[in-house]
Amino acid sequence: MRLRHTVIALALLLPGLAAAHAFKLGERVPAVGVNDKGELVYQQDEDKFSYKSWNSAQLSGKVRVILHIAGRSSAKEQNAALIEAIKAAHLPHDRYQTTTVVNTDDAIPGTGMFVRSSLESNKQQFPWSQFIVDSNGSARQAWQLEKGGSAIVVLDNTAHVRYVKDGPLTQDEVQQALKLIHELLQK
Repeated sequence: MRLRHTVIALALLLPGLAAAHAFKLGERVPAVGVNDKGELVYQQDEDKFSYKSWNSAQLSGKVRVILHIAGRSSAKEQNAALIEAIKAAHLPHDRYQTTTVVNTDDAIPGTGMFVRSSLESNKQQFPWSQFIVDSNGSARQAWQLEKGGSAIVVLDNTAHVRYVKDGPLTQDEVQQALKLIHELLQK
């Protein structure tokens, strides 16, 4: 009898442990600002990159996916299937945006320069996307995300959380997230 109660208690606790992030469905994204580096800006006419401070209050106005990743290729690969599905969907840039927050504080030592170079290449290729370089791990801390990983957050155009997962998505979850994005764009 005692073992049964212990098993039930553990079963009730485990889902809470898996969802330890600070995002709550239907609520706004927990506030965070990134002042060290920040949003990557590309001046195409000068072929020059710069950074400006960024904060989560700027997320309203478009349906978006926040992709938060550690500055490691292994973290980037965790949710590459969703990013590829988003690219293939050709979503309207005036109503949809991907915001990629890269935690370079959680990069393999000595690779920060390569991570930033990769982001610059992506910004040139996808100028309508938003890339945030978080050198201090401010977003990971504020959002209570797993170290070394990848998280996906789908927001409606008022920056309210509609879907969240800290960790790799299954193929079914990729389809579920993409379906939700299309539904939000219809509103």
